[in-house]
Amino acid sequence: MRLDFFTDPGGFLELAARHLAREPVVSTVVSSVAERALADLSEGVTPDPRDWYVVAREGAALRGVAMRTAPFGARPLFLLPMPDEAALLLARTLHERGETVGAANGALPAVRTFADETARLVGASVAVAQHTRLFELDNLVEPAAVPGRLRVADEHDVDLALAWFAAFSHDADEQSAREPGSSFHELPDEADMRRRIGRRGIWLWEDEEGQAVHLTGASAPAFGVVRVGPVYTPRTQRGRGYASATVAAVSRQIVDEGARACLFTDQANPTSNRIYEALGYRPVVDMVNLLVE
Repeated sequence: MRLDFFTDPGGFLELAARHLAREPVVSTVVSSVAERALADLSEGVTPDPRDWYVVAREGAALRGVAMRTAPFGARPLFLLPMPDEAALLLARTLHERGETVGAANGALPAVRTFADETARLVGASVAVAQHTRLFELDNLVEPAAVPGRLRVADEHDVDLALAWFAAFSHDADEQSAREPGSSFHELPDEADMRRRIGRRGIWLWEDEEGQAVHLTGASAPAFGVVRVGPVYTPRTQRGRGYASATVAAVSRQIVDEGARACLFTDQANPTSNRIYEALGYRPVVDMVNLLVE
């Protein structure tokens, strides 16, 4: 088993594309992050010098991939399925490189194997921060109609989108009985949000008066898959069907454009799980966010 590290998303994708395309829903996070980083580079955005992607190979066979690109918290790694041997080698290699690893996210059992070995090497322990579940849309079930309309966010919505991303992170933790800010949620800065909006990655539901009452994000397609999220409704607007209506409308557009739709849920939040299952989303794989303490 050997590991090849990349700081260039283009070089990583050139090597890993066929592997990622085999199970494009399971690999959605790594694929979409690498594709977005490549698009950013083409627009002159300087990448974080700490970012890397890694491929585990056994002979000519590619056995797994991982990345460390998260700009938030302890910069958690993200691991896709890989053999235990690869996960152990990754933990030991990062330890030898002197990288401090405080968190890891991704597919079981690989992420647990990696975190346990990391903890053993530094005399730490592993704690679960969040259990997540990846869903894929099967057949869309239309929800009850609600007043208003869907629209793509534009440059005038940057401040609102930034505020609602932050509120989503806080409320998601609170609703799941976690300390706000304790789980892994991306908080883009203004420049990043402008790029997302410019790429039609943020959607808003407006009520009959034209007031924005809900936000749903969506990644750019990667290997024919679009990941929906975050999904956020302000407290004063909840219980009116806006989340169901928006996610259904965005999902319908994804499918109409020839892609597959998927999303993550927090297993500690039964409300969101029920909403997505009612729309026709079906579970694919369970993942976990782990802390090395």
